[in-house]
Amino acid sequence: MARVALVTGGSRGIGAAISVALKAAGYTVAANYAGNEEAANAFTAETGIPTYKWSVAEYDACAAGIKQVEADLGPVDVLVNNAGITHRSSFAETELAVFQRVMAVNYFGALHCTQAALPSLLARGGQIIVLSSLSGFSPLLYRSAYNASKHALHGLFETLRYELKDSGVSVMLVCPGFTATDLRKNALVGDGSVAPQPPLAMGKVASPQDVAEAIYLAALKRKRLLILSNVDWRARILARFFPRLFERVLLPRLSGMKPQRTRRT
Repeated sequence: MARVALVTGGSRGIGAAISVALKAAGYTVAANYAGNEEAANAFTAETGIPTYKWSVAEYDACAAGIKQVEADLGPVDVLVNNAGITHRSSFAETELAVFQRVMAVNYFGALHCTQAALPSLLARGGQIIVLSSLSGFSPLLYRSAYNASKHALHGLFETLRYELKDSGVSVMLVCPGFTATDLRKNALVGDGSVAPQPPLAMGKVASPQDVAEAIYLAALKRKRLLILSNVDWRARILARFFPRLFERVLLPRLSGMKPQRTRRT
């Protein structure tokens, strides 16, 4: 029986590139999606990879979706928690519902799918791959909800890795840098509406295919952490050891804008 991989958010961007890379490596791949059904059908027609629609933000939907994938294709060997959303707005101007939505997809979505797939992964000595971000270790201005969700992923999956260390299941966190995807085109703003944002970049922008290839090669080695950011060494060193210098020099450049002063009333 072929090994089965499930990729959430697997029909677009980095997720689509991962799905295609895993299929090329011999996996039977299922791509989850929650948005445009026409686009998902076009992805299936082009790649032959079946797509399954459910919102990772809802546990019952994840459990039912993964059950259907396993009924159709077999037990899951590799789970790639890739689904995610972003926002761009200051903390003071961001409604609570935006924080809740970002956490529901980015953090609880990965938690939900991992819980639902864990019995299969344990039975097969499988792999859990989690897409984080450079903001998992270095903040980005006006992304407080997004940054928080990525920090939460590290807390959850680093703990889970330790708990599963004798089970045969590996956990890898992946921190890409600036990548050419459509994520910014569906960014939330402070009131919860969607407003496309200009691209941010510092240095070379990676392609989804390059990111997917690096993830696959790292998965073969069952790495614990994969950092692909084009600013990783500067951001990590400065943010950890020289935080004031990081805030003054690198943080505005990473965020693509200057800090705003919060008015006091």
